[in-house]
Amino acid sequence: MKVWSVANQKGGVGKTTTVVSLGGLLARRGYRTLLLDMDPHGSMSSYFGLDPDQTDASLYRLFQIKQSKLTVPPQQLIHKTRFDNLSLLPASTALATLDRQLSASDGMGLVVKHALDLLSAEYDFALIDCPPLLGVLMVNALAACEHLVIPVQTEFLAVKGLERMMQTLSMIGRAKHRVPEYTILPTMFDRRTRASVSTLRHLQDRYVSCLWRSVIPIDTEFREASRTGVPLPIRSPKDRGSLAYEELLNDLLTPAAQGHSSVAAGIA
Repeated sequence: MKVWSVANQKGGVGKTTTVVSLGGLLARRGYRTLLLDMDPHGSMSSYFGLDPDQTDASLYRLFQIKQSKLTVPPQQLIHKTRFDNLSLLPASTALATLDRQLSASDGMGLVVKHALDLLSAEYDFALIDCPPLLGVLMVNALAACEHLVIPVQTEFLAVKGLERMMQTLSMIGRAKHRVPEYTILPTMFDRRTRASVSTLRHLQDRYVSCLWRSVIPIDTEFREASRTGVPLPIRSPKDRGSLAYEELLNDLLTPAAQGHSSVAAGIA
């Protein structure tokens, strides 16, 4: 099973859209795909019709099970979506309390990795939607994945979030922990605006070794897909946003694709 995480230390940059779109594409291609919602806001869970305030079988339970030393198969927490090959391990708003609860606990950085190891024979891909804050949830997502996608909205404030994310990866690397290879993904690009064009140019100048070769365009159809709860590549496969994510997926599946970098190459 391949595990990819999608993270940035800023909200509203397209993390959930990226996970849902890539998940929809993988499922449409016949890959058994598991989506994990690690954001306490539960946007992806809501996308698929689950209420993060009311869902008991959730990712939060993984941490409760670890603390209580119970043996509960993670399969019991997974929800089938109405789409073939697409399943969800949803969020709970209680995830927001984890950092405070686990401050004195050891071994909580690998909870998600161990759960995915138990599921590895049942899924071809697992995609993790991360919260925008550095904490136990993001640590789990980074420890579990083999590749990290960092969406960056093509506007100035989002670049600041990217800089924080890069500092986090550098800090993890200095602590001699494993850091996954990563791809920086420009999102919500609008070639008609000076802000988008100048931000993309900045990304190309500073992060050329790890920047994806294309962009995800701004597209109102993503909002409509969210409203209907149908991933855009399933709802409208020929839409320009769908085609952009299909191009991204093809590159992620190709080891030598442009825009894949180790942490050393990306930060140097």
